[in-house]
Amino acid sequence: MDNPEEWRQQAWAHLTKLRQECPLVQCITNFVSMDLMANVLLSAGASPAMVHSIDEIPEFTPKVHALCINVGTLTPDWLPAMKVAAETANKEGKPWVLDPVAAGASSFRLMACLELLGMKPSVIRGNGSEILALFKGSVDPNSKGVDSRHESTDVVEAAKSLAQLSGCVVAVSGAVDVVTDGQQAVSIRNGVAMLQKITATGCSVTALIAAFVAIDPLHVVEATASALSLFGVASEIGMDMAKGPASLRMHLIDSLYGLDQVCIEPMMHDHS
Repeated sequence: MDNPEEWRQQAWAHLTKLRQECPLVQCITNFVSMDLMANVLLSAGASPAMVHSIDEIPEFTPKVHALCINVGTLTPDWLPAMKVAAETANKEGKPWVLDPVAAGASSFRLMACLELLGMKPSVIRGNGSEILALFKGSVDPNSKGVDSRHESTDVVEAAKSLAQLSGCVVAVSGAVDVVTDGQQAVSIRNGVAMLQKITATGCSVTALIAAFVAIDPLHVVEATASALSLFGVASEIGMDMAKGPASLRMHLIDSLYGLDQVCIEPMMHDHS
């Protein structure tokens, strides 16, 4: 789709379907992001389940519509549960999304992310540095943890190659978000810089991607682009009322809940 109006209509159709179907999204995520991630899913119209115990996963994960795995506060105790959940989602034909937080920060973290990547997520969503670390398969000696040292637009070719190698859709967050399946690349220009001053906004948009892919699993690129764009639009609306990061966090949740068709501007563009 080259027409921005078509992208806008599709994003609205995705949000409408999400609100109607209220997909159950299991989140195995980090301690920092749990609250905001759950609230973002609820405000968009999805149902969050923060279930991460390996004892529950075999029975619970088959019931969910999508799975989100985030390695933000990874420990050796959490990794087996993540792997069982991914295996279960694959077995049940449920989409799952990987957020490789600070993938290049340590060997333990990188190896865990590469192992999970090998388990065929539907989508990988990370910043430029995280995607580059996965593509190179090496620890970044200059890593700044969760902060990216690379613009999303600088790693488009690496993202395309990673998508081709892994068979996953790759979403790179930045001032311009980029979504690619290895062939086409869609850029999304919604969002505000102050999101970088609120912890777990990236984690939360990954969960939102999982919810959108749950309601349109046959069009993963489009569903991912819709999630990123609508989250960005909500942040722009919230920024109009915000006085700083704390109030933006509040208004972001309110704006996501209140999104209507008039709010959604045609700001997505397709790049082949």
